[in-house]
Amino acid sequence: MTMNKNIIALEEARQNLASLIDHTLLKPDATRSAIDQLCREALEYHFAAVCVNPYYVSYCARQLAPVIPVATVVGFPLGATTMASKIGETREAIVEGASEIDMVINIGALKGGELNYVADEISAIVDATRGNIAKVIIETALLTDEEKRTACLLAMQSGAHFVKTSTGFSHSGATVADVQLMRSAVGDKLGVKASGGIRTLQDALAMVSAGANRLGTSSGVAIIKELMAQNT
Repeated sequence: MTMNKNIIALEEARQNLASLIDHTLLKPDATRSAIDQLCREALEYHFAAVCVNPYYVSYCARQLAPVIPVATVVGFPLGATTMASKIGETREAIVEGASEIDMVINIGALKGGELNYVADEISAIVDATRGNIAKVIIETALLTDEEKRTACLLAMQSGAHFVKTSTGFSHSGATVADVQLMRSAVGDKLGVKASGGIRTLQDALAMVSAGANRLGTSSGVAIIKELMAQNT
């Protein structure tokens, strides 16, 4: 019975894969013309959102609202800025048209056992989103399994909507094992976003099968074209 459910879920993911993808461009050298292309592709393929650096939030929102949500990053990519600066980034992004915030936790604070600080910071970012979506990037490549579970529980307790594997700027990105661990930690109470190194249809479906219900990737168009080619 469980195997049948998994097969059905995977087939549904195939059919609706574009709606799970945050079409992402976070490279520091991204130009306005590259962002234009990102927005055109998001509209063409009906992706879940675009995810861009804060500089481009208002520009994307003018092109995409209200059809495609704009996500942006906060405390990116290290997570080591102050809580006040992350709150400020979040508030500014919301005013400029972001409806999803992907914030990086203070990784050093988590590893150092400053759990109250990590929880307070997540709560403060959730509050600053003004009811919009808050995703918590825990940077799994830098954490032990116990720390990953702790980060997920703190995100859940602090009112976040998603936990997210990676920034894509550390030494590795999402893994099936990490997505499974995160889904196990949060159950069905939070979304799980897999991000970092998802470049093929096989990668994407593996993450969905492991429990991800959002995918962060700059290869969304290639993935959907690969899927379309299989269906013809």
